[in-house]
Amino acid sequence: MKVPGLKLICLAFLFIHTRILVCYGAPDDAVDDYTDETPAKPPPPEMDNCNGVFLSYAFTSRTKALPLLKNVSAQPWTFNAMATVVNSGTEEVKGWKMYIGFQHKEILVSATNAVLVDGDGDFPAAVGNGTTLAGYPKADLKTSIDTAGDFNQIAVQVELKGSMFGLGEKATPMPKTISLRNDGWRCPTPTKYKTYMHACCKRDPKFKVNSNKKSKFAARQSGDLTFTYDVVKSYEGSYEAQVTMDNSSPIGRLDRWNLTWEWMRGEFIYSMKGAYTPRFDTSDCVYGLAGRYLTGFDFSNVMNCEKKPTITDLPLTKANDTQIGKIPYCCKNASLLPPQMDPSRARAIFQLRVYKLPPDTPPTILYPPQRWNITGVINARYHCGPPIRVDPSEFPNPKGFDAKVYAIASWQVVCNMTRAEKRKTRCCVSFSAYYSDGAIPCSTCACGCDNIDTDKCNPDKPAMHLPPDALLLPSENRTAKTKAFAKLKKKGIPRKLPCPDNCGVSINWHINTDHKAGWSARMTLFNWQEAPFVDWFVAVEMKKAYPDYDNVFSFNGTKKLKGIKNTIFFQSLKDLNYLVEMKNGSKPSDPKVPGKQQSVISFTKKKTPNIKIRKGDGFPSKVYFNGEECALPRSFPSSGHRSPLSIASFILISITTTFLLITNRFI
Repeated sequence: MKVPGLKLICLAFLFIHTRILVCYGAPDDAVDDYTDETPAKPPPPEMDNCNGVFLSYAFTSRTKALPLLKNVSAQPWTFNAMATVVNSGTEEVKGWKMYIGFQHKEILVSATNAVLVDGDGDFPAAVGNGTTLAGYPKADLKTSIDTAGDFNQIAVQVELKGSMFGLGEKATPMPKTISLRNDGWRCPTPTKYKTYMHACCKRDPKFKVNSNKKSKFAARQSGDLTFTYDVVKSYEGSYEAQVTMDNSSPIGRLDRWNLTWEWMRGEFIYSMKGAYTPRFDTSDCVYGLAGRYLTGFDFSNVMNCEKKPTITDLPLTKANDTQIGKIPYCCKNASLLPPQMDPSRARAIFQLRVYKLPPDTPPTILYPPQRWNITGVINARYHCGPPIRVDPSEFPNPKGFDAKVYAIASWQVVCNMTRAEKRKTRCCVSFSAYYSDGAIPCSTCACGCDNIDTDKCNPDKPAMHLPPDALLLPSENRTAKTKAFAKLKKKGIPRKLPCPDNCGVSINWHINTDHKAGWSARMTLFNWQEAPFVDWFVAVEMKKAYPDYDNVFSFNGTKKLKGIKNTIFFQSLKDLNYLVEMKNGSKPSDPKVPGKQQSVISFTKKKTPNIKIRKGDGFPSKVYFNGEECALPRSFPSSGHRSPLSIASFILISITTTFLLITNRFI
């Protein structure tokens, strides 16, 4: 009996199991370009009809791992697989990225010829929701035309090893899908067999390809945050590089930023200007490969030898230090603002001297660090792609000549803002309204409950409505008011109350007025932390009310945000840029008082005459504080009797805020 596709599968596996030898020297990602003379193996037959990028995934083996369990869903397995990327078209693929849609709680332990793009890029990595691999050290795939059919230069194989869970003895654990994640490429649903799948990805005809045909490297991309890694001087065994960080997002921001990357070939940081590593540690050099190869080298002056160093900005006081400062755009206390707030503070630059190890000591062999990641306090979170080789950056001539100086080699890293996972944000929003005497507080554990004793509170119970004046109190001082309000409203009081929101910053959005010609809201910021926020901002998405935004009275406000729809940007007035920290009450027995700022925001109804304020149209659909997306309540205030308590509490907020606005300039 003839089985359809059997010959195809067998031929594919023959190719998959045949190892493609990749040259050990400098790959396309390095400055030196040379190829191996190893004879190439024939391509798989499915590629014959693919004029684009051919992808395949082959599951090769699976073994039951310890511990051996009767529960099938908990039984771990080790697995091996092979992913293949082949450029079978007429256009060179710069910085290839392949997505594999894992779906069986996989934990990836290793991947040859590639690095992980998702998360922090470290192995082992949980990839059960899918992951993206990027080429390393061979990031670019040339064409068969330009290489005379050299398969080693147009293809790459990635051996995958890992663990998985929840499968029976006879199940075949294949991914959901595979695709190419490079911009401008479209991939069809892959053709699937029992242990093998493949797809032919082709150029999207609607995508605008860079018209610069003279360029040898990939076009520079745009993103919320971009890094440029420029090698400006290269020596035998070391080089000097400059790192430029640019914030392009109108709602992106970083405070007290920490940048990490990973050295893949034993490099280490000898010195830096414009930034530093909080950990000065040479032990990894002395006891590692550097100590073995660099005999007689004085490591006492080395800044950092960690494989994954942490880098941060210098304080403002070091800006004019001739030894470690004096770098343009450096030394801002690790703060990076949106460009519309201050263009000069939307960029950061630092320089470093890097030492290399054999066989990478020639000046022409250069590799950028991989797995870039940047974090901060309450601000945007970013997911960064791999370094992509781009045309060398140009700089003004330092001697004042009318000429340009070019970097020896340049790479770009593009990072984009990501939404925080549920209960992992760091700010939250509460809702209240003039027509309701109860406030809807921030959701239970909106910012997580990792440091809360959940034996004393319920992390899964919905937050209980509060009297508005309770929003002025720290969560631990709200219990009495919460119970009294529930009793007044004849609501049940659970034996174990819901846990608090646990957020460092909360924002109250209060519907203040509503009439025929327009309406108004009052936004109040609360800082529950022991450190102030300088140059803070809030971005509010209003899907229905945005066209009729009119004015804000105690903040600066604008609707002119490039690339951001239906969003109003608020920031402090000049000299009132501090959202002060939480302070003690006037008496030791008094609850702590949060830092507060507040303003009324007015809207007309000229363009939205049918807006329904009481049904939620007057409340924001998204709120960002310093770039961090805040958690929103799950419901809106309901219409009801307006009590004097509601009015009095917000008068108190206004009085307190006005006082703080006046005194902020003296803090």
